[in-house]
Amino acid sequence: MEETQLKLYSYWRSSCSCRVRIALNLKRLKYEYKAVNLVKGEQFSPEFSKLNPLNFVPALVDGDIVVADSFAILMYLEEKYPQHPLLPQDLHKRAINYQAANIVSANIQPLQNLVVLKYIEEKCGSGERLTWVKHHIEKGFAALEKLLKDHAGKYATGDEVFLADLFLAPQIHAALKRFKMDMTEFPLLLRLNDAYNELPAFQDAMPEKQPDYVPS
Repeated sequence: MEETQLKLYSYWRSSCSCRVRIALNLKRLKYEYKAVNLVKGEQFSPEFSKLNPLNFVPALVDGDIVVADSFAILMYLEEKYPQHPLLPQDLHKRAINYQAANIVSANIQPLQNLVVLKYIEEKCGSGERLTWVKHHIEKGFAALEKLLKDHAGKYATGDEVFLADLFLAPQIHAALKRFKMDMTEFPLLLRLNDAYNELPAFQDAMPEKQPDYVPS
């Protein structure tokens, strides 16, 4: 793997961090894994707050450059390290990738993160957490099924792995493993998940493979 100065501040369960881990694996970039325990509040430490004042993972350090937010990190990696492109040349296909990635990053994942779930539990009770999560995941997954039905091949937008796949894989994994969702209404996403399970770059980025993984 290529020698780099990359450091990734990550949390094992973070699907946002997982997207970046997949990209680093696909581009065969060596990086130092810097665990940030969100449950213990390590994201609020002075050290991490300097990297990301919003106190969210992931954050990437590349020499003197610091990039926070998974979407920004992925675009940075794509421009600086062009091997294994994450975006197709075809403009329409590229637009579908952007749309799929945005559905996950803007309309599903933020509504299931730790801060939101704690707020829901405080205001509505612990029993409402899972109901809230499943509602928003199902809404987003239904939209993704419609968006991708005329574009998917082996992967989300054809027979090559692109940006959309990096967002889909961690979200589907979380739905199945963390939230124990019934995915029978989303056959396309289930098929894509089977394809991702065959890719080492994806599987090595999954939560269970991370050094800070904590079995539940």
